[in-house]
Amino acid sequence: MPIFILAGLLVHCVFLVSIFDIYFSSPLVHGMTPQQTPLPPPAKRLVLFVADGLRADSLYELNSNDTPQAPYLRSILENNGSWGISHTRVPTESRPGHVALIAGFYEDVSAVAKGWKENPVEFDSVFNESKYTWSWGSPDILPMFAKGATGNHVYTFCYPAESEDFGAQDAAKLDIWVFDHVKSFFNSSRSNQTLFSALNQEKVVLFLHLLGIDTNGHAHRPNSREYKENIKKVDEGVKEIASMIDNFYGNDGKTAFILTSDHGMTDWGSHGAGHPSETLTPLIVWGAGVNYPQKVPSQFFEDNFLKEWKLENLKRLDVNQADIAPLMASLIGVPFPLNSVGILPLEYLNNTAHFKAESMFTNAVQILEQFKVKLSQKKKTTLSFLFTPFKPLSDSEQINFLKKIRLYIQQQKYNEAVSLCKILINLALEGLSYYHTYDRLFLGISITTGFVGWMTYVVLVIIKTHTNLTRTVPANNKKSTVLFYSFAFAGMIIAFFLLIQTCPWTYYIYCLLPVPIWYAVVTEIPVIQDLATNILSLHIGQCIGFLLVCILGIEILVFSFFYRSALSVGLVVFAGWPVITQLWVQAKKRALIWALLCVLLALFPLMPVVGREPNIPLVIAAGLLTLLISCFSLASLWRSENKYRSNEDLKVYFYQMLSIALSTYVVSSTHDSLKNKLGLPVLNQIISWMTLVSSPVLLLLSSTFLFQRLFSILLSLMSTYLLLSTGYEALFPLVLFGLMFVWINMEQEALQHYGLSLKPKLVGFNFAYNMDITQYRQLHLDDVRRSFFFVFFIVTAFFGTGNIASINSFDPASVYCFLTVFSPFMMGGLLVLKVVIPFVLVSCAFEAVQVTTQLSSKSLFLIVLVISDIMALHFFFLVKDYGSWLDIGTSISHYVLVMSLTIFMMLMNGLAQLLTTQRLELSRRIKHH
Repeated sequence: MPIFILAGLLVHCVFLVSIFDIYFSSPLVHGMTPQQTPLPPPAKRLVLFVADGLRADSLYELNSNDTPQAPYLRSILENNGSWGISHTRVPTESRPGHVALIAGFYEDVSAVAKGWKENPVEFDSVFNESKYTWSWGSPDILPMFAKGATGNHVYTFCYPAESEDFGAQDAAKLDIWVFDHVKSFFNSSRSNQTLFSALNQEKVVLFLHLLGIDTNGHAHRPNSREYKENIKKVDEGVKEIASMIDNFYGNDGKTAFILTSDHGMTDWGSHGAGHPSETLTPLIVWGAGVNYPQKVPSQFFEDNFLKEWKLENLKRLDVNQADIAPLMASLIGVPFPLNSVGILPLEYLNNTAHFKAESMFTNAVQILEQFKVKLSQKKKTTLSFLFTPFKPLSDSEQINFLKKIRLYIQQQKYNEAVSLCKILINLALEGLSYYHTYDRLFLGISITTGFVGWMTYVVLVIIKTHTNLTRTVPANNKKSTVLFYSFAFAGMIIAFFLLIQTCPWTYYIYCLLPVPIWYAVVTEIPVIQDLATNILSLHIGQCIGFLLVCILGIEILVFSFFYRSALSVGLVVFAGWPVITQLWVQAKKRALIWALLCVLLALFPLMPVVGREPNIPLVIAAGLLTLLISCFSLASLWRSENKYRSNEDLKVYFYQMLSIALSTYVVSSTHDSLKNKLGLPVLNQIISWMTLVSSPVLLLLSSTFLFQRLFSILLSLMSTYLLLSTGYEALFPLVLFGLMFVWINMEQEALQHYGLSLKPKLVGFNFAYNMDITQYRQLHLDDVRRSFFFVFFIVTAFFGTGNIASINSFDPASVYCFLTVFSPFMMGGLLVLKVVIPFVLVSCAFEAVQVTTQLSSKSLFLIVLVISDIMALHFFFLVKDYGSWLDIGTSISHYVLVMSLTIFMMLMNGLAQLLTTQRLELSRRIKHH
């Protein structure tokens, strides 16, 4: 069986990773030649301000007294420059946002897994193409552009990482640091001849990364006073820097300025997904070569922002985030970044029609270069008779386009040239996408074949080893040898086919994996024959009814990933389960408590997602309620028969209650301290980390009697969960555990109801005593329902308090008891732990259900595996890389989540066994006389 679990883990890891090869492999190609506009540029230098986490509406909207949030920037867009909205893409995080702005391409999702701070892939950028770039700001962003640059011309000045503190007095100090350092840099250049002459060169970029707004947004929300004050400080800083730079260069009119943001932020202070508050960012451009404001009588946009912002009569020029890179390149006359897919927004340029046409032509040729490289790569790795080219851009079509555009420019038909360039760009981008997704169908079929084969094999293993539906048939050696060689031959043909096409090594895994899986299925043909005979002898109506119930159950689970309220519907149906099956007749009291707890748990998915409105009193109430329940349990344990308890056990419970009390106090005092801007108290931080480390140890010291151990698991996990809670979710594990507790009892009633076994005494049941293997019973149809209950409770544990499939549901406030300084991996780890805790509670209860219903833990777990795999295959077909960015982000995270869930359940199965059966025995101290 361990080999089977290992194989299962391996197969699921391959299925999980495959999505990144099929849908989200890197779009980058290398080997293009740089393209540069042949005419002189309007600007010698460019100043780029990126206000991290600044929403478009937060900058453009007016205050209640009709004054602007940022007076200087408002006056710029009304009198001196052009403005619009820059539309970002998922994931709305700092790194992909900056890559789109400065390099002009949208980073593939897999880059996230390879690391945020370094360059997972080499790429070209406006900074790399510049003569010199000086940048100031965050150590998370600046180094990646310096590291990717060739030569030594990109300089970075960063503050220490510890400065990025969510609990600090005011994060605006990060932006003030940047402004102060830029000023002192220019002052020092007057006495440094080398620096002075470098600053006076052409093609110079100055990059100011302003992180304060993002940090204040996370800590206090975008509608807070702190966030708005920070915008004002940035506005003042931009005004001072722009004025200082103009004075430094003697107002030569050769400086272009751009202010934008890498991403926005939700009302509850997070980002990462595709909500408009995250994807709409401001863009204000002014200075050399930039158009002045254009007055218009009216303009139409789907959103109603213009009226709110009182900007109806100033032309709004929207762009995609990647379009800003070619705009910067065009303004200072550097080659367009090689991998840029941005389209130059001509309406921002104040220049001759000739310059615009030449710039657009450069843009078209630069994107066409990428298309040519992609085409030659694909041709090399595909057999000529199987290759289907992208017809709209054949070699002759390309030459035709380029000749026509060149002719139009020579004839001074600039508008026609620009129109043709736009058509060519769109075709080249379509072609890039065509070749990028060329192998998708072929890989998708391979993975689906593997998926279906794996599920079939698991079903056959269940039927063969855990039911009475089949009879053992002696193996036919001659037949099995022929089978083996047939499949081996098929594998060799596939490998040879991939080899002559020089496919990547991952393709071998995806295409060869189905071969051994289907070989294992075909060797079980006698089992399939027996099963068919048995099914035919059954009542056809019953079979169809059972199948329909199974499909309905799985569809509710799939639906719950999109609408959390589906879980509430499922839980209400669960509440009626004892009535439907007549179980309530023999256990009225338990059935009533079961129904009550189901309805109570059904309320959680109907509540808003966690983290949007912190509610610390509810967390404190959850801590006190846990203590109250503990006191009752302790009292009943004290009165219980002596053989089920010892004084050592009572001591452990006492320490766990103390830990709960401490956690409740720490949550309360930490949030008070942060509210008063006093930072995270060191004592609280120490207690939090000690609680996290000590709670699993205390749990392993407790008694292994069924209810005592399960209750100890609740107390241990609850002490950590309280520290990670900010609102109503603190009550969730309590209600969930209550339901799990009753579930274990109800399953005993169900066993008795179906006459599968006598009712054992659960009070005296000990996890540590291994059940005699002869007492294991075979699977019954009702066990499919048990497995479904488990999967449903696992999904409820995931989505009960929020849609964790969306990156923007994560709230950094959850980890403030542990740390407030920005650390993505530490914070991410703690947030994952918070998600896992309800998961562990359900897994331990399921372990209890398995052992008390006299089932081998493997048999029920295999059914669980089949259910979750059917869900995973469902989501595999729902993954998409088109449509709105919200849809794309959600479809990826759903598949990744359900696959991770399956892999996780395999690991959780082992963890639940460890947590329920193992006990640490502390050596008794010997008295010395």
